[in-house]
Amino acid sequence: MEDVLLRTDLAARGLVDGDLARLRRAGDLERVRRGAYVRPDDVERSPEEQHRVLIAATMPQLGSGAVLSHASGAVLRDLPVWREALGSVHVTRPRRGGGGRRTVLRRHTSPLDPDEVGEVDGWPVTALARTVVDHARSVPFEQGVAAADRALALGLDPVLLQAALEREAGWPGAGRARRVADFADGRAESAGESVSRVVLARLGLMPEDLQLAVVDGVRVVGRVDFAWPEHRTIGEFDGRLKYGRLLRKGEDIVQVVYREKVREDLLRDLGWQVVRWTWADLEHPDVIADRLRRAFRRAGG
Repeated sequence: MEDVLLRTDLAARGLVDGDLARLRRAGDLERVRRGAYVRPDDVERSPEEQHRVLIAATMPQLGSGAVLSHASGAVLRDLPVWREALGSVHVTRPRRGGGGRRTVLRRHTSPLDPDEVGEVDGWPVTALARTVVDHARSVPFEQGVAAADRALALGLDPVLLQAALEREAGWPGAGRARRVADFADGRAESAGESVSRVVLARLGLMPEDLQLAVVDGVRVVGRVDFAWPEHRTIGEFDGRLKYGRLLRKGEDIVQVVYREKVREDLLRDLGWQVVRWTWADLEHPDVIADRLRRAFRRAGG
């Protein structure tokens, strides 16, 4: 992460506002938020990286007692967070009243026990279970599921998750957070798979199995995202990052795509129907439902 330069530190070096304005016009400084700058980087930051920079620009200006939480806690704990939630830094203070929203700061106030606070990259942040529940209370259901799925995959103890839910019972959004926890499944390998599962459940097409290992009697032909064995049908979510994740040492993306084609051919040879969809398709659930039902019919299910 780039070093954040605070206006107070730059002033101590003798730079006045006019100097900062000239440096910004020359492209030598980039404003992150009021009173905080970074030196421009030739590498484009991801939304999550940009949010981490915003955290580094914001936390030194808040004083002690502020704990990163909600979407900001989720970013630091490598949970998926949608872009629209990344414009503000979320902090929680253990007190009554004083919450609110500013341009790039969202302040929450609530009880915060010592065991609910940890540290990531030197910043105080809510513990993983607390982060999942707070985030789930404040975002749409499918986004909460994506974060909870990832947290379980990272090793979150379900007992701790249930304890966090009990502590926040009756808080705004607590009912949604409990539904998220009940639906969460650590077998999901991407946010796209998590959202797919939510969409499939809403369609009444919940898969019978996740991450099913399909065998040809001797070896595993492939492990698939979603499976309806009764209908001999497989569902696969294709995200932008999927093929990059499948890259082996020394391979390029063309080889990965070819290997995936061979894998799909083997699955079809074993009598499975294969249905694929993307992020764009998730915005049109009826399209996915139609593809799956046609696959069921082809399989004679």
